[in-house]
Amino acid sequence: MTDARKDADRGASPPREVSPWALAGLGMQFVVALLCFVYAGNWVDARFHTAPVGLLVGVFVGGGGSFVLGVRRIMRQS
Repeated sequence: MTDARKDADRGASPPREVSPWALAGLGMQFVVALLCFVYAGNWVDARFHTAPVGLLVGVFVGGGGSFVLGVRRIMRQS
């Protein structure tokens, strides 16, 4: 190992633990976002008579968006 690498290892702080409450909050964020987007998708389907399209878009946008934001928050904390 080079001297620069040894110095970098000494100055590095250990990774912080993620709080269980933060993880529970992420779970609630996921569920609430998913429910809101599913509701919006159902409303779009009822309004424009596009039976499963709005619902599927709502599921993917709500679930996918919440998943990406949750992963980004966890990566930022560690």
